[in-house]
Amino acid sequence: MVKETLIPPSSTSMATGTATSSSLSMTLSSTNALSFLSKGWREVWDSADADLQLMRDRANSVKNLASTFDREIENFLNNSARSAFPVGSPSASSFSSEIGIMKKLQPKISEFRRVYSAPEISRKVMERWGPARAKLGMDLSAIKKAIVSEMELDERQGVLEMGRLRRRRNSDRVRFTEFFAEAERDGEGNFGDWEPIRSLKTRFKEFEKRSSLEILSGFKNSEFVEKLKTSFKSIYKETDEAKDVPPLDVPELLACLVRQSEPFLDQIGVRKDMCDRIVESLCKCKSQHLWRLPSAQASDLIENDNHGVDLDMRIASVLQSTGHHYDGGFWTDFVKPETSENKRHVAIVTTASLPWMTGTAVNPLFRAAYLAKSAKQSVTLVVPWLCESDQELVYPNNLTFSSPEEQESYIRKWLEERIGFKADFKISFYPGKFSKERRSIFPAGDTSQFISSKDADIAILEEPEHLNWYHHGKRWTDKFNHVVGIVHTNYLEYIKREKNGALQAFFVNHVNNWVTRAYCDKVLRLSGATQDLPKSVVCNVHGVNPKFLMIGGKIAEERSRGEQAFSKGAYFLGKMVWAKGYRELIDLMAKHKSELGSFNLDVYGNGEDAVEVQRAAKKHDLNLNFLKGRDHADDALHKYKVFINPSISDVLCTATAEALAMGKFVVCADHPSNEFFRSFPNCLTYKTSEDFVSKVKEAMTKEPLPLTPEQMYNLSWEAATQRFMEYSDLDKILSDGDGGRRMRKSRSVPSFNQMVDGGLAFTHYVLTGNDFLRLCTGATPRTKDYDKQHCKDLNLVPPHVHKPIFGW
Repeated sequence: MVKETLIPPSSTSMATGTATSSSLSMTLSSTNALSFLSKGWREVWDSADADLQLMRDRANSVKNLASTFDREIENFLNNSARSAFPVGSPSASSFSSEIGIMKKLQPKISEFRRVYSAPEISRKVMERWGPARAKLGMDLSAIKKAIVSEMELDERQGVLEMGRLRRRRNSDRVRFTEFFAEAERDGEGNFGDWEPIRSLKTRFKEFEKRSSLEILSGFKNSEFVEKLKTSFKSIYKETDEAKDVPPLDVPELLACLVRQSEPFLDQIGVRKDMCDRIVESLCKCKSQHLWRLPSAQASDLIENDNHGVDLDMRIASVLQSTGHHYDGGFWTDFVKPETSENKRHVAIVTTASLPWMTGTAVNPLFRAAYLAKSAKQSVTLVVPWLCESDQELVYPNNLTFSSPEEQESYIRKWLEERIGFKADFKISFYPGKFSKERRSIFPAGDTSQFISSKDADIAILEEPEHLNWYHHGKRWTDKFNHVVGIVHTNYLEYIKREKNGALQAFFVNHVNNWVTRAYCDKVLRLSGATQDLPKSVVCNVHGVNPKFLMIGGKIAEERSRGEQAFSKGAYFLGKMVWAKGYRELIDLMAKHKSELGSFNLDVYGNGEDAVEVQRAAKKHDLNLNFLKGRDHADDALHKYKVFINPSISDVLCTATAEALAMGKFVVCADHPSNEFFRSFPNCLTYKTSEDFVSKVKEAMTKEPLPLTPEQMYNLSWEAATQRFMEYSDLDKILSDGDGGRRMRKSRSVPSFNQMVDGGLAFTHYVLTGNDFLRLCTGATPRTKDYDKQHCKDLNLVPPHVHKPIFGW
């Protein structure tokens, strides 16, 4: 068995191996470099051959074309001279002149052919290119030795050598190009003597001498420019109306500045009425000179005394005449739906629904019915849908509904029994939740998303402050073309009666201003008892149920026949809560108990404070008979002669209007909420508690006057709808929808107020998106979005799938 031993290599053998490997790597590097250079030179050689062959081919082609052209010219001239025109014909002289021109041109063409095909060109090319071709065949072995020696010193020298070779190749190309330049300068090959070349050079020299001003002036006066001007003038034609509108002068600009600065002036103590007086004085100063508006607008200016509207229309007309178009600012979104049909769409959104017998449930229902009677607009009533657990807390007599269709059927039946005609409008539902603490229904989620985009034209928000306190969704004025808010409730008066009421009322006052300004274009207040809100006017846009007018007419007929119409004395009707006038009633009755003597008052109502109210009346031993609440149209209430309503918390008491419609006396406080009723002779108002006693005695001893037809009309929903159309500007908006020319102030006049309103809406959207802030400010839990039960009842997409998108 032989052992195999591993012996370490000696130092000599290691040195030898190292030298061998070094020599081998050097040889491989040299071989790779030579192969690379050989490949590069082969490519250069092939490229040069291809270029030379291409030049030869092109020269031969031009030579053949010149010969062919020369022959064709000769044949054409000979044939034309013999057969085109007979000798002595009228056209022979003109044609002979053309033949003369062609004969003069023929020597030039022949000369061009001869010069271009001259052998001197080929010889010159070969002489210039010859050295380059000779250099292409250099000794590659010498290059190999040089490269190997250079690589031992520095491998980067190979890169430098390649750069040198590239420059040499480029120099050959330059020499070839210089040949033609030298040929032209020296006159070789007759290039410099060719007449077309000399003519072209002369033209270029003349062009260079001409200044740019001369060139532009010649272009301006050209026929092409004149035609272009004419075409542009035909595209844009200034209208006669634009020519008739003069620019704004100093009083108008100052009035506009004051109007736009109202928010700033309000912060420094200048009230809105003062700003309006300043604008009015400036407009009167201007009206002495009469705005030179188109005839239609001028007549409106003379007839109208609304200087604010006139100023807006004046500015809009000036901007429209200049072609200015404003598409909104940072906060606003003017991409609003355009109605494709002739009929406009009105959506009425409210905070309550039948069978809850409250003003915000009944009055919007009547408004929808009477608006739908007109053929100008289609109407949708949007009411809250409560889950069954909330229905049990809100609706009377344990009445509940299992589906929206069932509740809609109940609402329509109740309405048709009272108005006497079939109302053609749509009823839609949005998710809502009932708050026990606030005794109100609040929307769950974005209410605006339950009105389709095609129907988003005009919105009427019943109680806009209530709807928007916690609104977290698309801005109403961005989705709708016009938004009207109707204020039903004096929330500040209710809040002041609660614990820390003054502090709460302070904050609610500013929040109401905030949300109504951000989300409404116009606000209607039913009476002066409500908070003074931005963009608001006072107007009673409510009517009474036609059934009460029928009852009043029946009583008037009985009285005309000499029958006794009223067999009972006085009564009070209202929800039994302290804020509905029960506190004032008990205080008045207790203070003047002796003066009133045997006066008895029947009280109808149910409510949360019923036990406390009855205990207080019993404590003072008052002549009050408490009865179960009834509908005001109930037969049991027809025979009462006097309705007493001491409440000062109502905005516009519906029961007072209904009592007047039935021909009764009404005794009420001298308060802004009763301003509309003062014009009726049967309305007796009192200012002091002593005056209350005298008015009660007067009503009990006299007979009420029958209502005139005009008074009955003023109480009706037809008159209320007419007032609503006028004060909400809907009559103008709906008339604009007939295809007439529309001048949108919002798009013509960039307004600082609109930018401020948009900023307020954006801030409100951000704050209401925080659940912690919502709860801290009293929002009902889980009202930022609707819940699973709402999804089931209304067939909605779950909130985690459908997320409301804000419209900024």
